[in-house]
Amino acid sequence: MAAKRLLEDSDQDKHKRIRTTTTPSFASVIGEVVMVRNMQNVFSGLEPLLRRVVNEEVERAMRQCYASRSITKSPSLRLQAMEHPSSFQFIFKKKLSLSIFTSSRLLDMDGNSINVILVDKRNDQIVPTSLPHPIKIEIVVLDGDFPSSEKESSWTSEEFNSNIVKERTGKRPLLTGELNLTMRDGVAPIGDIEFTDNSSWIRSRKFRLGVRVAPGTKQNVQIREGMTKPFVVKDHRGELYKKHHPPNLSDEVWRLEKIGKDGAFHKKLTAAKITTVQEFLKLSVVDTLRLRKILGVGMSEKMWDVTMKHAKTCVMGNKLYVYRGPQFTIHLNAICQMVRADTINGHTIPNRDINNINKSFIQNHVREAYNRWNELKEIDEALNDNVALLTQGESVEQFQNNHHQASYDQNDFFVDKSGCIEWSPFATSSLVNGIAYSFSGAIIDDGALRWH
Repeated sequence: MAAKRLLEDSDQDKHKRIRTTTTPSFASVIGEVVMVRNMQNVFSGLEPLLRRVVNEEVERAMRQCYASRSITKSPSLRLQAMEHPSSFQFIFKKKLSLSIFTSSRLLDMDGNSINVILVDKRNDQIVPTSLPHPIKIEIVVLDGDFPSSEKESSWTSEEFNSNIVKERTGKRPLLTGELNLTMRDGVAPIGDIEFTDNSSWIRSRKFRLGVRVAPGTKQNVQIREGMTKPFVVKDHRGELYKKHHPPNLSDEVWRLEKIGKDGAFHKKLTAAKITTVQEFLKLSVVDTLRLRKILGVGMSEKMWDVTMKHAKTCVMGNKLYVYRGPQFTIHLNAICQMVRADTINGHTIPNRDINNINKSFIQNHVREAYNRWNELKEIDEALNDNVALLTQGESVEQFQNNHHQASYDQNDFFVDKSGCIEWSPFATSSLVNGIAYSFSGAIIDDGALRWH
């Protein structure tokens, strides 16, 4: 009986143990699955971050380890190069043409294609040279602050590469066009390349063009990189508002300094039908006070001087305008300056008597010619270099230095010490065929010209 009771107790304990280890509920199983998936998502999200951190740390350690030497596929070549630094270097043959705008082709200072050449700088001399095999090169953009002044001529390849500027996020490649070239016989002409973005967004606000051996190229000879001087890149829309130096007669008047496109001065001049540089200069010759009144008090004396100095560098050309009356014939240049008088009151005026023409008499005829400008006969005639003050872009200051010292009074006349008119808004040249004249020596009496 005792054995039977022990067996029954053993069976009961077994059933209790089975009941205490029942199968987990459905809810607990779902919870465990969700937790596992969350952990997997966390790990998958952390993996790229961890990879990047590890890569950055490895690269930083390698840069520190190899700061004094570069890594090449051939350590023996590197050691040899360190013992015997290469004297070969790329350079840009000529300076770039400035100003530089986005979407505009880059050219050299002569307006031609840019050329990269290979030089040998041995013995502190720059000698163009070449290698017996072609060289693959790449054109890049560099930060304008690179290299620093203390490393102007001693940068390393690693420093060069680390200062290459890439495009801003979401922008097109910063430099587009023919960027990968092949140098043959020591010369590599660059085709069409242009910037797509301005340089205002980097700290230095300037770029440089750089040239290096194309990455991945097997090159047995070490060649040092080259670069241009720093320059500013402006938006193309800025070119639309650019001033011309010197201005052309046909340029719109806002091309002059201190007159902004669609600005207050531009609107005032346009309302007065003064739309070109030629019209501006013509009125400044004939009626300076009227021109100043049109511009208003907003144009200070300093601004006026800047505008006129710029305007008077205008290229005049060889066109003359003939104004004939019943008893006179005078010739004017493109901005209504009298440069020759053939006859006055039926009298032929020899060069030696030009000095004696009355100023008021000429003023009236020049004003008449201005008002009837479209009726004047236009001719082409090569002028003496000294005939007109503004011929070939000669400024007032240059003319004074080359000829007579003069002062500028409130009536816009250039008067020499003798009181003779050197240049005025009405008859602007003091020289006719190289002979000086003034308007103070003759009078008009009853319609007749008298000399004294």
